[in-house]
Amino acid sequence: MPQMNMQQMMKQARKMQEQLAAAQDKLKDVEVSASTGGGMVKVVATGEMQIKSIEISPDACDPEDVEILQDMVLAAVNDALSSAQEAANTQMSAAAGLGNMNIPGLF
Repeated sequence: MPQMNMQQMMKQARKMQEQLAAAQDKLKDVEVSASTGGGMVKVVATGEMQIKSIEISPDACDPEDVEILQDMVLAAVNDALSSAQEAANTQMSAAAGLGNMNIPGLF
């Protein structure tokens, strides 16, 4: 099996680096959302793992039971961030030419 020369390897490495940078740049435009409490709490996050918005229905605000609202917000935020991480992994894996391998900890 012929060996790849160093110049070819460097060219491929640069190409992959460019593809990964482009994929990471695209994550700015990726938005995911999650909701809890039958839609009473909605969270939107970006592919860069930033919370973009939180919407809370007036029906979710029971002054006698603030803990439920806190739990719903926490659950929605965690779901949105989990979805954002999954979207980022998919985007970066595709750019690296790994397809749907989704290797934990790789990206």
